[in-house]
Amino acid sequence: MVVNGDVFTDVDFGVLRLIAQDVAHLVMVNNPPQHANGDFVLQHDRLSTEGSGKLTFSGVGIYAPSLFAGITRGEAAKLAPLLKDAMAHGLVSGCHHRGEWHDIGTPERLQALDSQLLISPQKLTS
Repeated sequence: MVVNGDVFTDVDFGVLRLIAQDVAHLVMVNNPPQHANGDFVLQHDRLSTEGSGKLTFSGVGIYAPSLFAGITRGEAAKLAPLLKDAMAHGLVSGCHHRGEWHDIGTPERLQALDSQLLISPQKLTS
């Protein structure tokens, strides 16, 4: 399981571990303003690159070691091409998380979340 360091979420990681059966399982979220076009299409728990109604990859995923089999140890590799190739072979599942999720990848978004938590901490953490 990998969780990007710049997200704040209430994803239930324990449940994810139980449902992941493929080469990759990605948690998808509604598109935030800074990523309005989304990344992948989720249909019947399968992810693809083609189609309408794209959702945004949350930065939370479970990856089987086989996803990285073609990568030479120590070499840099991008995740997106690996995922897209696996999707083309029907090997990537996903789920739509409708709970709390924030991309805090900029100082401004981090400050906005911090302000929300100070005003109403139980809303974001309950």
